Amino acid sequence: MTTSLRVVLADDQDLVRAGFRVILGTEDGIEVVGEARDGLEAVDVVARLQPDVVLMDVQMPGIDGLEATRRILGPAGAGNPIKVVILTTFDREDYLFEALRAGASGFLLKNASPEDLVDSVRIVARGDALLSPEVTRRVIARFTAPVPSTPSRRPPELTDREFEVLVHLARGASNAEIAAALYLGETTVKTHVSRILAKLGLRDRTHAVVFAYEQGIVAPGRP
Repeated sequence: MTTSLRVVLADDQDLVRAGFRVILGTEDGIEVVGEARDGLEAVDVVARLQPDVVLMDVQMPGIDGLEATRRILGPAGAGNPIKVVILTTFDREDYLFEALRAGASGFLLKNASPEDLVDSVRIVARGDALLSPEVTRRVIARFTAPVPSTPSRRPPELTDREFEVLVHLARGASNAEIAAALYLGETTVKTHVSRILAKLGLRDRTHAVVFAYEQGIVAPGRP
């Protein structure tokens, strides 16, 4: 018997939570186990229920969704199995990067389709990041701090090949694009990405992008 993915909904709008609950409740393998109306309640509910995925609104009473995400994921970083998807709109890109820093695994537009909502839960639950390469480039290029004009050296934890994969990943390339550029199989690229995340203690590929920009491995506008 397959274990259902356990989801907590955190949003101060009752109708939004009710709609999400109805959509997710029709899907096999997904169960909404709890709800929260504000950030503090979200932290408490998640601590008690330990869900697989949290759908987290940003603007809520008390502490906002970004602070709630920081408290939920804490300093454990890559060791925390709970995945947080931020509910947001792209007209507030500052939320996106702050959410990345807090450890969120992805973003979902408030006007997303039911199919996208379901997909978001499944995608982050399996350890992938819910952030397209295009959005990765857009957000990172705008909100990372200034970095050195020359690339930093390869992190000592990584092999030369892993470093090459990290550079391509940081530029927003998909696994297929990395495979084509480096003449590798997609399975091999996936293996390299997994090793990069493990060696650097990162939650997912999106956070590998953040790491690469913050360390000056790549920079906005640099080829």
